[in-house]
Amino acid sequence: MKLILPYNALTRRGAKSKQKLKTNNYINMAEKNFKRVLITSALPYANGPVHIGHLAGVYVPSDIYARYQRLRGRDVISVCGSDEHGVPITIKARKEGITPQDVVDRYHAIIKDAFQRLGMSFDIYSRTSSPTHRTTASDFFRKLYDEGKFIEQTSEQYYDEEAKTFLADRYIVGTCPRCQSEGAYGDQCEKCGSTLSPDELINPTSKLSGSTPVKKPTKHWYLPLDQYDAFLREWILEGHKEWKSNVYGQCKSWLDTGLQPRAVSRDLDWGIPVPVEGEEGKVLYVWFDAPIGYISATKDLTPDWEKYWKDDQTKMVHFIGKDNIVFHCIVFPSMLKAHGDYILPENVPANEFLNLEGDKISTSKNWAVWLHEYLDDFPGKEDVLRYVLCANAPETKDNDFTWKDFQARNNNELVAILGNFVNRALVLTKKYYGGAVPECGELTDYDRDTIAEMAGIKASLESNIENYRFREALKDAMSVARIGNKYLADTEPWKVVKSDPERVKTILNIALQITANITIAIEPFMPFSAEKILKMLAIEKLGWDNLGSMSLIAAGHQIGEPSLLFEKIEDDVIEKQLKRLEEIKKANAAAAAAEHVTEQKEECSFDDFQKMDIRVSTILEAEKIAKTKKLLKLTVDTGIDKRTIVSGIAEHFKPEELVGKQVLVLVNLAPREMKGVTSQGMILMAEDASGKLELLSPENKTNNGAIVG
Repeated sequence: MKLILPYNALTRRGAKSKQKLKTNNYINMAEKNFKRVLITSALPYANGPVHIGHLAGVYVPSDIYARYQRLRGRDVISVCGSDEHGVPITIKARKEGITPQDVVDRYHAIIKDAFQRLGMSFDIYSRTSSPTHRTTASDFFRKLYDEGKFIEQTSEQYYDEEAKTFLADRYIVGTCPRCQSEGAYGDQCEKCGSTLSPDELINPTSKLSGSTPVKKPTKHWYLPLDQYDAFLREWILEGHKEWKSNVYGQCKSWLDTGLQPRAVSRDLDWGIPVPVEGEEGKVLYVWFDAPIGYISATKDLTPDWEKYWKDDQTKMVHFIGKDNIVFHCIVFPSMLKAHGDYILPENVPANEFLNLEGDKISTSKNWAVWLHEYLDDFPGKEDVLRYVLCANAPETKDNDFTWKDFQARNNNELVAILGNFVNRALVLTKKYYGGAVPECGELTDYDRDTIAEMAGIKASLESNIENYRFREALKDAMSVARIGNKYLADTEPWKVVKSDPERVKTILNIALQITANITIAIEPFMPFSAEKILKMLAIEKLGWDNLGSMSLIAAGHQIGEPSLLFEKIEDDVIEKQLKRLEEIKKANAAAAAAEHVTEQKEECSFDDFQKMDIRVSTILEAEKIAKTKKLLKLTVDTGIDKRTIVSGIAEHFKPEELVGKQVLVLVNLAPREMKGVTSQGMILMAEDASGKLELLSPENKTNNGAIVG
């Protein structure tokens, strides 16, 4: 009999995982000390829909963790909601000629509906424009204000004299001091990614009026983060060394750089008013207001909200993207510490960024796969997206989503491995036994080996989920199907049934038990598929404690009708998505070209211009010049004569496209030899910012030799 080691992270990944396992043991022991789990997911900003970058970074991991905790039978709640205040919303409202409330109402509905369709299992999806949140955030500010936890400062800030308002950072644009690109915002350059302040911009301009803003004094309140330095160092750097390296490293970097006071109010008319008399026109800064949304959402969910926020027997976990690490690890904990009544997060497992087809996802450029559009384009394939985003999650470094990889993972993994095994197990049971689960007879050594391997998966799966390694956990879950596939392939019941029908009963009993185990293992990752398998097996949902058991379905139980769990995605479906992205890329290039205007060249006299002899001409012949990439040899009828012109346009036009075209030619340009060919003139072209060339031609066909001037 072959010796089978317990299935765990060590045997599967080798001895180098020993250190990880020590950490796992520490965290899992700590887990037992908590009575309940509070899961928060970063509040999506309600000025646009949710895209795959948001899902991979925050929401898919959050839902996996929440579903797993519920399967464990733990007291767990998962809260989220729309972040509905801040300058980007007012900018969008102003651009569209509607109110900020109109903007957030629209996108709150879109986001909430898309989350529900994807199977996100939030216990509540709230919003920061709710009455409960307004009261909660105001009370939070007021307590810190009354206790003197803020610093009051008057500073010079940009003011638009035409619009008669102070300008938030996003209302100020100018030239980036780092990369020199135009259109950088007062808080960030989207071209190079640098964090900026309005004072750093070159030639700042107001987005409201286009005028140059002036500096005026204004009063605001600041949270003195520097006063919490010692607390944060002890709490994070000493107390949470088990945090993900990207999170821990960013926190350490901020602390080592030195924390500065951060404004908690700003001059705006959209947001929660600062609850201080005589301070009209000032609202809570969105970074201060938004995380309090977790508290107000919990209040709306349950009257017992305090046990989740004020009892140290609660484990609070923040799921966020890397752009929110500072707010959730340094700023919000400092706010909670200053308040004094709330627990602190136990972990903040932030992910990095997900790119799309090699380029950074950009909402402003529409370079994204939007969740609501995906759900419309791929009905019934919610779990395919969840699976791909988890399998390719940017857990420790930025990663890339491609449609080809999406197709390959669906066809080669979900269809060929998971779907194939489930279908074979159920179809063979229907074919041989009319759908009745057969008795399990005498076990062979190979049966025992398979059962032992199944029993070991649970520990590895638990360890990976508890430690926020969801990609590895997904591999564990899929390994159940891989074990099942291998078992059927090795035992070949379709052949054995002819010679040993009793043996096939045992084989299919084990296959069906593995299928039942799959419903438990994949439920956190692919809930719709788990539900489909349960329906096909005609059994109720199974708890986590049942994972690894090989007696989940009784002999004689009648299974339901088998159906395909996943369908193959064809090439034309993927090509349609790639074509859409290509069209977006072209539109962005055209928009950039429209915005870009080359600076005027130095002045020339009228007499200089008069020297230029530009004629309408027709291209008679065109051919590439050998051993060059860019040069075409053109024969042109100028109306004066037929001459040769060499033009560097071979990368933009095919020779056959040019023949017969009327163009504008500078005919009195001094001859010049290029690659052994004498060029007598220049074809006039227009070039946009993307480098695309267009021929300059008369609108209506005219005679060759017609003078342009």
